[in-house]
Amino acid sequence: MANVPYKIYLSEDEMPKQWHNIQAVMPEVPGFLNPANGEPVPKEGLLGVFCAETIEQELNKTDEFIAIPDEIVSFYSMYRPSPVVRAYCLEKALGTPAKLYYKFEGNNTSGSHKLNSAAAQAYYAKKQGLTGVTTETGAGQWGSALSMACAFFGLDLVVYMVKTSSEQKPYRKVLMETYGAKVIPSPSPTTDVGQKILAENPGTGGSLGCAISEALETAAKSDGYRYVLGSVLNHVVLHQSIIGLEAKLALEKYDITPDIIIGCAGGGSNLGGLISPFMADKLRGKSGTEFIAVEPASCPSLTRGRYAYDHGDTGRMTPLIKMYTLGSGFIPSPNHAGGLRYHGMSPIVSKLFHDGHISAKSYTQTDVFQAAVMFARTEGTLPAPESSHAIKCAIDEALACKATGEEKTILFGLTGTGYFDMTAYQNFNAGEMNDYVPTDADLEKGFATLPQKC
Repeated sequence: MANVPYKIYLSEDEMPKQWHNIQAVMPEVPGFLNPANGEPVPKEGLLGVFCAETIEQELNKTDEFIAIPDEIVSFYSMYRPSPVVRAYCLEKALGTPAKLYYKFEGNNTSGSHKLNSAAAQAYYAKKQGLTGVTTETGAGQWGSALSMACAFFGLDLVVYMVKTSSEQKPYRKVLMETYGAKVIPSPSPTTDVGQKILAENPGTGGSLGCAISEALETAAKSDGYRYVLGSVLNHVVLHQSIIGLEAKLALEKYDITPDIIIGCAGGGSNLGGLISPFMADKLRGKSGTEFIAVEPASCPSLTRGRYAYDHGDTGRMTPLIKMYTLGSGFIPSPNHAGGLRYHGMSPIVSKLFHDGHISAKSYTQTDVFQAAVMFARTEGTLPAPESSHAIKCAIDEALACKATGEEKTILFGLTGTGYFDMTAYQNFNAGEMNDYVPTDADLEKGFATLPQKC
């Protein structure tokens, strides 16, 4: 592998034309339950919330590969395939025998992997004849991506952006508005659920759970609208599988098999997409690859959460979802600088973690930003705070190889760039960034909001 280039590119013709559906390979992922009676929610019960085609994908447990429509392939071709990069300079700085690779998803205007699902969901909404869609966004990457996709396919868009993030990242709002989106800091007085959350939590900085509730309410009250989600759900993991498919094809060009694959985890879609085809090999007994999910210590759903049925939003408007969760009432600390502030985890990722196929780690944000700065100074790209969780873990694994002399091959996801995160970097550089780790008592408040029937 000495002749591996810095960047491994696929040609446009090599870009995958099918998504990989890990649900067809893994043990069955529990479905949605009705919170009123604990019974499974039928497909028909979801049609008023989501686009019809994404519901079919959400519930598909049989087809391992699902064709990507030509219109989406054409959209992808504007920025895909994206490269796998050998982190030679970081390896040298660490003095490690480990070989470090990262899948770079920041080579589009939205700055992240989120466009992979945004394009798909906007396309299906337009195909269904909808007027517009509503959504939430945390760090702003999903809202940015969906605003681009909706502009391309001719859809209106209303975005509820977590209030803390909207204050920390005002230019994300400008970007979304440039593409035609209406952006509302959440929780807001524009919805019934927003007013209720504000009354119960005056001065709150919000959470993804709050923003989801507002987006759901607005979609339900708006003719010709549906709600679309940027992470967590199975169909979003499906769309993000193009990340893992491209990574696998690129590495196979040089006969490279990762020993460890690492991804940051908030809602779980980028992690699920990155590991999907590699996990299929592991589940079939064809590889011994280790998978690590990395989350913030301030919102530790995998490392300190409970595997339970829970609402996907703070207003408890969604069906119940089986996932690792901190409780829908959990609201992350406002001093948390990145995204990854969702109370729950993808049902797919949760099931794989529960069954022991994935391990998980959490880090404080100052440790994460130290890793981010080291990466920026060695590899030249300023990483998003979310991605930097994976970078921190990759550095730790590489240093462990240095201590033992092992030459492991490590792949991690660089999900996006950090050029809209200057406030966070400024605080870190000035020594003004503080860490917050919830106490057991803090977590118990969130767990107390878990449904009691399921």
